[in-house]
Amino acid sequence: MAQFQFPNQTGFYQGKVRDVYTIDNTRLVMIASDRISAFDVILPRHIPYKGQVLNSIAAYMLDRTKDICTNWLLISPTPNSSIGYKCEPFKIEVVVRGNLCGHSWRTYSDGTRILCGALLPDGLKESDYFPEPIITPSTKADTGHDEDISEEDILRQGLAAPDEWETIKKYALQLFARGKEMALQQGLILADTKYEFGKRNGEVVLMDEIHTPDSSRYFYADGFNERQAAGEKQKQLSKEFVREWLIQNEFMGKEGQTVPDMGDEWVETISNKYIELYEKLTGVPFKPMEMEEEEVYGKIVEALGELK
Repeated sequence: MAQFQFPNQTGFYQGKVRDVYTIDNTRLVMIASDRISAFDVILPRHIPYKGQVLNSIAAYMLDRTKDICTNWLLISPTPNSSIGYKCEPFKIEVVVRGNLCGHSWRTYSDGTRILCGALLPDGLKESDYFPEPIITPSTKADTGHDEDISEEDILRQGLAAPDEWETIKKYALQLFARGKEMALQQGLILADTKYEFGKRNGEVVLMDEIHTPDSSRYFYADGFNERQAAGEKQKQLSKEFVREWLIQNEFMGKEGQTVPDMGDEWVETISNKYIELYEKLTGVPFKPMEMEEEEVYGKIVEALGELK
């Protein structure tokens, strides 16, 4: 995706996955690219339709959770782009975990029983449910790796005021409960996810994407209990399978490690997984976006004009 120049543009930032344009210092245009990252590293191959999937799921979920808390989104003029309010971000990623998997399982299997200040009970197996969802925040790094952080350190470092952090926790747990409910209706279990919040006009606002395969991990509900009882790996729809493939190929984003070759067949597999999750989560058949960059640009400019 080319870098655009929009009317009244006052800033540009290229994230790992999104290109973010600031308009009049009050609004953001986010274009979801087909880039894919893991372990905070952008992988060398683009994944067809990934940007469309991420943006479309996020817009779908933001629309269905706006009764819980205000969010940043105003409109999605194309399947891979969104326009919304610019907010002052909290430098915190709020990770909510309902099941012991991914980073929490890797930590747990090493013998650790406290993660970001949250106590992990003994006797759990991989993918088991926690007694109740836990919040395990991390710092949101501008570059490099995010780091786990406790509630105590969030408040001590002034990353959020006590009342703001209480609001953030309340919203995060309510959003997670809604996400689990929506997932179950589609035969999935929302195992964990992350949220990002900011402030606008003194109000805590939900930002960025929610409940997408990049920010969340889903298990198939059908057969979940049987697989747990048999000690089998859970079937999942998320980006975790990409991380697992990288780990198997001895890459975890550490210094001196090299990203393994991503062949065409593997890239197509990843793309198909993203499309499958879109269809599973929304219940809507996926329609690939057939728009040239000039048309995407024109639709965004038109939408910006209508929002004035």
